[in-house]
Amino acid sequence: MNIFGVTDIGCHRKDNQDSYAIRQLGENAALLVVCDGMGGAQAGSVASSVAVETFIASVEAALAGGIPWDLTQREQTLVSACHEANDRVHRLSLENPEYEGMGTTLVAALVQPGAACLVHVGDSRAYELSGGSIRQATVDHSLVQLLVDRGEITPAEARVHPRKNLITRALGVDSHVECDVNWLKPEAGSRLLLCSDGLSNVLEDETILGVSGQQGEAEDFCRALLALTLERGAPDNVTVVLAQL
Repeated sequence: MNIFGVTDIGCHRKDNQDSYAIRQLGENAALLVVCDGMGGAQAGSVASSVAVETFIASVEAALAGGIPWDLTQREQTLVSACHEANDRVHRLSLENPEYEGMGTTLVAALVQPGAACLVHVGDSRAYELSGGSIRQATVDHSLVQLLVDRGEITPAEARVHPRKNLITRALGVDSHVECDVNWLKPEAGSRLLLCSDGLSNVLEDETILGVSGQQGEAEDFCRALLALTLERGAPDNVTVVLAQL
């Protein structure tokens, strides 16, 4: 398994509110997480970094004895870690006036050969690239996604909607958060891409797929995606994490 991640402030922001982490869990497993903070410069950065730190620590502690064979236990491990991250960010927002109202998205994956468990809150995304195709593996918790689901706007209209950055769910905003969980069965040679909306708001799915076809290594692919996003103006922070299976 070849894994790489990169983050960048983008072309217009004064600070980077994205955070990510990669952890190898033995020879054939890895944990990936991307968070995109909100709530002002310092608060957004704190929210995302604290969420990543707490999520990773929770999962590592739960899996210290090894990754369980039972899929339900793996899923519960990620959900519990998500709730712990939510609790810590929310508690900080209540204890510190400068952090009031802060929150963060989260998308994470526990990846092994043939099985990947995803958990997410907000509009940071996971994509599966396999066999010359790309599929968004998560559903955004956002206003425009609700409008698309209701048939009020098209996916193309959602990309340019003036309120496309309004999310309907985030870590740390309330005392409880609901996270979505789903499973993938990636084939050998496929790629799992996690990213903040700083990438997905700029590059369309087919563009991401095209770059994938040109770049064989995980690092080259991530850096090429970042370079193209910056070339196109990168109005937001950009974070890309890739697991090449």
